[in-house]
Amino acid sequence: MPVTYHIDKVRRLIRTRCIGDVILDEVVGHFQELERDSDCPDRLDVLLDLSELTSLPKANQLRTISYQIGSIRERVRFNACAIVACKDVLFGMMRMFEIFAAEQFRMTCVFREVGEAETWLTSQSSRT
Repeated sequence: MPVTYHIDKVRRLIRTRCIGDVILDEVVGHFQELERDSDCPDRLDVLLDLSELTSLPKANQLRTISYQIGSIRERVRFNACAIVACKDVLFGMMRMFEIFAAEQFRMTCVFREVGEAETWLTSQSSRT
C-alpha cells in the first residue's frame, strides 16, 4: 500500500509514509482507515515521511487533504506535524500545505531529513 502508518501509543505519535506514486483516493482512504482504527488515540503528533514519494500533489489536492483531516476531528485531533520532503518541489508544496492545514494542527513544520523532524517533534511534545 502506498500510504502506511504505525501508531506509537506511548509517544502518542503516528508515523505515516507515502511511497511511490500516491493518488488522492489513497490518501483519503488512509484518513478513513485511521478514523475506524480502534487503536488510534484521540490525540496524536504526526511524522509524515514523504522521502519515498514519487508523485507530486496539486494544490487543490492539498486543500482536499486538509479538509479530510478536519473531517475526522471528532475521532482524532492532531498536535504537532513534522513533514519530511527531500525534493525541492515537494518541499515547496508541503510549505503550501502548512498554510492550507494550519487549522488542523497545533504546529506544522517541513524538514528535509527524518532525524531533524523527529528532533523537532520531541521538542514540541515536551512543550505540551
